[in-house]
Amino acid sequence: MAGNGWTQSTPARSSTGLPNLGDGSGMTPSAERKLGDRIARELYRDPDYLDDPVIMEYVQSIWQPLLAAARLRGELPPELDQAYAWELLLGKDRSVNAFALPGAYFGLHLGLVGVVTSRDELASVLAHELSHVTQRHISRLITRQGEQTPWLIGAMILGALAASKNPGAANAAIVGGQAVAAQTQLNFSRDMEREADRVGFGVMSQAGFAPQGFASMFEKLQQASRLNDGGNFPYLRSHPLTTERISDMQSRVPQGAAAVTLGGELDQAMVAARARVLSNTAVDGLRNWALEVEPTRLARLAPYQQAGALYGATLAAIKLRENAAALQAWTRLNELVRNDAAAARLARLLGAELYLAQGDTARAQALLNDGEAKTSRAELFLLTPVRVRTGQAKAASESLQIWLVDHPRDAQAWQLLASAYAAQGRNVASIRAEAEVNVAQLDYASALARFKAAQEQARLGGAGADHFEASIVDTRARQMELLLREQALER
Repeated sequence: MAGNGWTQSTPARSSTGLPNLGDGSGMTPSAERKLGDRIARELYRDPDYLDDPVIMEYVQSIWQPLLAAARLRGELPPELDQAYAWELLLGKDRSVNAFALPGAYFGLHLGLVGVVTSRDELASVLAHELSHVTQRHISRLITRQGEQTPWLIGAMILGALAASKNPGAANAAIVGGQAVAAQTQLNFSRDMEREADRVGFGVMSQAGFAPQGFASMFEKLQQASRLNDGGNFPYLRSHPLTTERISDMQSRVPQGAAAVTLGGELDQAMVAARARVLSNTAVDGLRNWALEVEPTRLARLAPYQQAGALYGATLAAIKLRENAAALQAWTRLNELVRNDAAAARLARLLGAELYLAQGDTARAQALLNDGEAKTSRAELFLLTPVRVRTGQAKAASESLQIWLVDHPRDAQAWQLLASAYAAQGRNVASIRAEAEVNVAQLDYASALARFKAAQEQARLGGAGADHFEASIVDTRARQMELLLREQALER
């Protein structure tokens, strides 16, 4: 585009020897990250945003090998690796969808997690979205709209996302002809889609996932796009699926490759059931799960389908506070999955949720392994309220502090730490932890307000006074003021 200052560079070549279409962007990784931060800040505030430790742990077990494979293949150069966020955000939306945002933020709807039948299918979606970012397709499209300010582009992207759920909500962020411009900008070209397929296929294969998952997932997405498309800027349109692309993925599976059965894993079926329950917590939706585990109906299902049905019925009964039904379904689930280590662990965590909901902390703690809790996010987050309720708040805060050393942007960990500090009467530390929740979610204005509240608490003194924490609060407050000034200058 003339006059936008964009200079097309010679396309670099990936480890496959083919040119990367996303190279040559005029937008720096730092600028793209700032735009992504702005969009992610709003998504964290969205009521549909969800950080479920069990589902996120499962997704991360697929995501991290994909990132490692992209680095190994040379698809992820160090400058992008360091500059970008590489954050996954879960949404409770029931639509079958996933998307990439500037700065390597990735959205994943529970509707998609709920329909995949294997780890390989989910890996194919994540690898495809990852490849849009590593090939810099997003920044290249943004560069084409050089006359638009980055912040306006960010508002347009948020409007397009809002419109995929509620057409009327888009009017708050997109007006008039800007809607068309936003949709045009977000739609990846066919060449970019094909490249994301090609690179993503290589990445997931390198990571050890069955390449057949790509073709089978494409078929699911093609069907879902017909069901989801109401004509109101559905974000799924940004990934148009064609028979040609599906055939291309099928042809890439090496000839003579051993046949792979996609599906049948007990743990995958249980995670999918959890996603379906959490994406539809209406009373009628929860009650429908009881029908899934009627003896005659359950007997007709394969073992992995039985595991999913029993898991969903247990979680739904917990949400409905129907303790007897929850205990009955969970007991049957335990019996079914006892010989599968991964599935048995998920059942154990679900049991801890069940007993916590009933207020039976002793049984909940008996199901949680303290050794695993030091490294496993799901165990740690379930164990924290158990410890707080049983007078072990100090042990809870110490475990969370260890976790946060390696995961400083874990907002839910900071929130749990705030509750553990409050139980100990450490008021300044508790308020500071609440401020760190806002920092992790990129809401620096709210963080500064909480840091100032902690400063005021420190000045009041009393039982909750902590001079070391007060010093940390003063430093963090100054850092927030600096970040807010930088944001104001960027605008």
